[in-house]
Amino acid sequence: MYDYDLLVVGSANADLVIGVERRPAPGETVLGSDLAVHPGGKGANQAVAAARLGARTALLARVGDDAHGRLLLESQREAGVDTGGVRVGGAPTGVALITVDPSGDNSIVVSPGANSRLTPEDVRDAGALFAGARVVSAQLEIPLKTVAEVVRTRAAGSRFVLNPSPPAPLPAEVLAACDPLVVNEHEARYVLGLGAGPGDGLGDTAGPAPEDWARGLLALGPLSVVVTLGAEGALVADGRTGAAVRVLSPRVDAVDTTGAGDAFTAALAWRLSLGEDLATAAAYAVRVGAAAVTKEGAQASFPTAAEVSAL
Repeated sequence: MYDYDLLVVGSANADLVIGVERRPAPGETVLGSDLAVHPGGKGANQAVAAARLGARTALLARVGDDAHGRLLLESQREAGVDTGGVRVGGAPTGVALITVDPSGDNSIVVSPGANSRLTPEDVRDAGALFAGARVVSAQLEIPLKTVAEVVRTRAAGSRFVLNPSPPAPLPAEVLAACDPLVVNEHEARYVLGLGAGPGDGLGDTAGPAPEDWARGLLALGPLSVVVTLGAEGALVADGRTGAAVRVLSPRVDAVDTTGAGDAFTAALAWRLSLGEDLATAAAYAVRVGAAAVTKEGAQASFPTAAEVSAL
């Protein structure tokens, strides 16, 4: 009997956001709006998104013993996440410093803080959480060696879902455990060794279609792959059957895409924990992602199951 549908192992950040008329040039000071502080981090986002949908969710992360850490713990508990695995101390809570101009363009500087102190030992010490989790989800805002330890520590029979964001070279043992590897276009190109897109100075990368990316990614070792395609939905590919299927997204009026990828991945992982096949789980996840973009913010935009049904 599993205690949790989903165990999320990942980052927890405080997002510090200031609106500016324009971003400062080197050596220049500009005035901005009042500071807004929001709970964030890809791991914390995924845990909240899953719990809000109704998943029995636990989070393994590290925050500082400070006001930002308390904010993050409070947001998790309000969503119904089990925070018994959240370690406190060792460094200040991770922070993202974000400036946003009137066009919506932003500049972000991230101080990983406590996220970079989530260690393989922390993972080994959380054996009870892993033993009780049907699905384990991770990202790359924590050390890669810690993610590798997650792969080694997870219970036999549990499923591992990885979103390699921010992208980094992945060890073969991590790739081989992914079921699925969840990537957007940028992440797919990185993992495949392609450029980020036309005009990036890395050569012409406009050629392959998502089906080609999925085929190339499967050749690297994952058991399955999901390529998210924004408003176009997603492509799912299963290495065991060779099948690749497009899943369409409902049309919505997008307000803010912040956190939509985290909402998608959380919903996908949860539905997989319920025993749904990959295409069916992805079909639900694209609806969750679509619902999330209709509201501003990250965690504040994550829908309940009832809101997804009403979409």
